Amino acid sequence: MDTVTISPKFQVVIPREIRERLGLEAGQQVRALAYENRIEFIPVRPLKRMRGFLRGIDTAVRRDRDRV
Repeated sequence: MDTVTISPKFQVVIPREIRERLGLEAGQQVRALAYENRIEFIPVRPLKRMRGFLRGIDTAVRRDRDRV
């Protein structure tokens, strides 16, 4: 886990390893979300890029008998 510092302008730098792993690019938008006691950044991706990202997911879900 990397530690980042908040600048006087309330800016942070996303570490290189994380940027590369997530494929983030300069100028790309992210959503900032306050969740419990942490901040989460979620990359905004065009819908066309999302096509097929769930390929191979296990869709076998146990359901109650009355939920067919």
